[in-house]
Amino acid sequence: MRKNIVAGNWKMNKNLQEGVAFAKELEAALAGKELKCDVVIGTPFIHLASIASSTKLGVAAQNCADKASGAYTGEISAAMVASTGAKYVILGHSERRTYYGETDAILKEKVLLALANGLTPIFCIGETKEEREKNIHFDVVKTQVEKALFDLSAEDFAKIVIAYEPVWAIGTGLTATSEQAQEMHAYIRKTIAAKYNNEVADNTSILYGGSANGGNAKELFACPDIDGGLIGGASLDVEKFIPVIEGF
Repeated sequence: MRKNIVAGNWKMNKNLQEGVAFAKELEAALAGKELKCDVVIGTPFIHLASIASSTKLGVAAQNCADKASGAYTGEISAAMVASTGAKYVILGHSERRTYYGETDAILKEKVLLALANGLTPIFCIGETKEEREKNIHFDVVKTQVEKALFDLSAEDFAKIVIAYEPVWAIGTGLTATSEQAQEMHAYIRKTIAAKYNNEVADNTSILYGGSANGGNAKELFACPDIDGGLIGGASLDVEKFIPVIEGF
């Protein structure tokens, strides 16, 4: 059975003290609730060790380097991330692809290093508004999956979490309709099944990201191929994040 996951992506927000306090507040707010999903928080690098050592929540880095070690000033390796106690790493977010030039080839290396260090990649894919308007959104998403992930064995692919984030809906307030999101999630699962098999596809968690919030989470998460969300803005406030988690 695939996992339901709600993962928050803090992006470049919260200093160390604010992040540690938030994690404690969130954990306290969830105490006693019967959760129907795993909860993960994606923090800046400087928070990882402090939060991972003090919470039972899942903790994710927002990136890792495409090199194992060496003279790469300012980079953080997958091994370093794993040493903090974090279990997940967000890879391929559209902001990384757009602002920092991350290509499918670079992301392929990052995925391999993450897996080699026991991390679960939350691998982001998605089309721009222009690509959707040109009706090539399925091709774009398929290519992103194929080039970065489809050299993996079935055993290793089974360790991947996919996050579909239509770029046009990230931080814009726009959200794909539940029908649009379900259509793409089903297509991604079908693409995985064609490469590997139905069992691998059926067991792959595919999250929706893109201005998901407490108001639309329940409808989105009710879709048969949507297994949770990668949440941006709503994950920065406990009172806004809890309703998303309770969308299950």
